[in-house]
Amino acid sequence: MERISYSYDPVTLAMPLAERIKRRALETGALPEADDVRDILRELGLEELYTGKGLALHRNRHLVTLLFPREALIVDVIPSSGELSDAVEVIAYHDRELGAFVVEIVPANDLEYEGNIGLEPAIIDEKTLELKSSPVFGHFEEGKDGLHLVIDVETYERWRESGKLNTCPICGGELAWRGREAFCPECGYGVKVKD
Repeated sequence: MERISYSYDPVTLAMPLAERIKRRALETGALPEADDVRDILRELGLEELYTGKGLALHRNRHLVTLLFPREALIVDVIPSSGELSDAVEVIAYHDRELGAFVVEIVPANDLEYEGNIGLEPAIIDEKTLELKSSPVFGHFEEGKDGLHLVIDVETYERWRESGKLNTCPICGGELAWRGREAFCPECGYGVKVKD
């Protein structure tokens, strides 16, 4: 199912990008190649401006991304305003010591965000292809009450079992839940659980 992209700021692009990379690793048993990530970025509404010399540059009206495919896939997501303190990195790599594929979103500004965005990185066992962590990645949808991170029931259940259900997966603030929806007064984003 094709979704409309709401890539207004770095986190609204990084979360669905990390989700798609995680899903690809779970389905194929490997991290996507750089060309696959370039395709994902285009699907998320970014225009490819340049590729060569070990990097790819994409942009939309609000964001610029730099893809560095080396031993790890690194995608820097920067607001087009150039405000580097809001920038994030999506990093995907094979951790041989853990025997796992890891996908994480790391903020450029450690003062604003504490730790990973998405609560914790996706850690996928390379042999069993089981998810060994509780990442909270998804896509964004806009509604009458603002922008919401939309997650599936399986992600919600893992999140609940981790004991971090009241922690905002975007900024680390405290979520206020009402049924299957939550709102974070600190960052202004909501979270919705959908089947």
